[in-house]
Amino acid sequence: MSCRALQNRSEGIVIPVRQKNSPNLGLVAVMVSSQADLSLFCSLTDLDEEKYRNLFVSRLYVGNTVDAEFAVVGSFVGAPYAAMLLETLIAWGVERFIFFGWCGAISHDVKIGDVIIPTGAIIDEGTSKHYHQDDDGVSRPSSYILKNTKKALTKAGLTFHEGLIWSTDAIYRETSEKVKYYQEKDVLAVEMELSALFTVGKFRNVQMGGILVVSDELSTLTWQPGFREQRFKESRKTVVEVIKEIILS
Repeated sequence: MSCRALQNRSEGIVIPVRQKNSPNLGLVAVMVSSQADLSLFCSLTDLDEEKYRNLFVSRLYVGNTVDAEFAVVGSFVGAPYAAMLLETLIAWGVERFIFFGWCGAISHDVKIGDVIIPTGAIIDEGTSKHYHQDDDGVSRPSSYILKNTKKALTKAGLTFHEGLIWSTDAIYRETSEKVKYYQEKDVLAVEMELSALFTVGKFRNVQMGGILVVSDELSTLTWQPGFREQRFKESRKTVVEVIKEIILS
């Protein structure tokens, strides 16, 4: 990444900028949180998994087809690092983003392998406060990406939940008290990155949306992991196929 200093006090002193050797990424990027899904995405889009550019400690792939040009980046964990990646991709010309990650079910109605379209993310991470955030403490996706994602999932015949999720920095501090608190607010699930991505996306005036697959359950106040369950694996593959159709359409 290359950076420059600005005199404008409303901006950060160090920001990412486009350089002569910065890649041409197109207008669309997919941000994939897990390495397993990154490999799956490469396979389904005919990207050579060994041909990538390092972006911090993540891999950046550039796809070019007759119909579309796009970028894929991953893997990554946590709001600060996700924001670093997003800021760099924006500086390099990307305008529309889809985040794909995993989450833990908070609602009793959400089960392992279910798909969630977040309509908002409750901010419980430390990155968003350094950008403009909404007064209600909830960051929201682009209505454009939200609409098109729901349309694509429906067209594919994939059922999904839509609603609020909770984004937190502290994966080992999802206490019983917090889970009960967010259940009372009708929160569907918990994860670590989306509220920051929504906040940064709005601040930088780009389109950001997300799709989550439920990997584990916390709703009973006892952790139930589902990472090896077949439904979880099948849902991830289906979602990647849907994202492929979105970016190539």
